[in-house]
Amino acid sequence: MVALVASILVSVIMAGGIQWYARRRPEGTYTTWAEALLGAVYVFFLFFLIFGVVPHQWLTLAENEWSFRADRIFDGWGLIVAQSQGGWFPFEITYRVLSDSVAAIIYIIFLGGMQAFFVMWQGRGKQAKARAELPTSAYGRPLVKRG
Repeated sequence: MVALVASILVSVIMAGGIQWYARRRPEGTYTTWAEALLGAVYVFFLFFLIFGVVPHQWLTLAENEWSFRADRIFDGWGLIVAQSQGGWFPFEITYRVLSDSVAAIIYIIFLGGMQAFFVMWQGRGKQAKARAELPTSAYGRPLVKRG
């Protein structure tokens, strides 16, 4: 449990670091080789965490500590009883299927978050350009119409 929570926290903190850096870095700034290499290593490690370590830690927790095995049938606390067990539901859901479904949901959430970060990074300079700036005088002060 500690490993799962720690891997999620490290992933969230690293994703927050990307968002902080995207707000700080203006669009059109040239990237040096060192910045590109450091960014690639950072993003690779983040992808390794969110697509490798977090789902692995979930599956390890579910299968080892919570005993989500293939021989245990999930009955939904008496609400989803399979027809083979005398209920109404047309098929059996095992705990292994449940843990794998949660892992798939983890992948889907991270994939959506990754796309949101791509859109945020590509549009980071457009918010500043979208704001209408007031015309300035020769001294650099904004010209404001009185009245």
